[in-house]
Amino acid sequence: MYERRRRVALIVTALALLLWAFAADAAITASALLVAGIAIGARLARWRGWWARNEPLLLILHLGYGWLALGLLLLGLNRFVDALPASAALHALTAGAIGTMTLAVMTRATLGHTGRPLSAGLATRLIFILVTLAALLRVLSPFAGNSLGVVLWLAGAAWTGAFGLFVLFYGGPLMRPRHGEGAKPI
Repeated sequence: MYERRRRVALIVTALALLLWAFAADAAITASALLVAGIAIGARLARWRGWWARNEPLLLILHLGYGWLALGLLLLGLNRFVDALPASAALHALTAGAIGTMTLAVMTRATLGHTGRPLSAGLATRLIFILVTLAALLRVLSPFAGNSLGVVLWLAGAAWTGAFGLFVLFYGGPLMRPRHGEGAKPI
């Protein structure tokens, strides 16, 4: 049953994205994007991500996948809700899903490939907080009104901080030989 739901979610999402690429303004596309967002969200809910709240390296993967569901829902809703700008959906997909997943995978891979424990230290948690804050601010920025400049600046600073801290804390371990037991988490 799980395998069937997984396939349905992936097929619906692929079809919705194809429709979006070739007929972005069609009502059928918006409906397909909504169904895809719901399917991805339902799949995510089944994973019980709240159980991962004490393990940041796992929780961030759930959060990145959640951004995908939200982005698809916002893309679909954009067709039916005039007050919802398409940029909010695009930023949920890019800054949210892509940015979060990129940092999540890079941190896990770096820890594993450098012989460190798969555990998120303070720097890693800060990276995850900053990328999440950047995505959230960017998604909400169209609603900032007169504070748009400040919100965009804060989003950019958080984004730069997240990726800059990755380079600062993970660049060295990637340039040095593998560590064995007793290496500290980053």
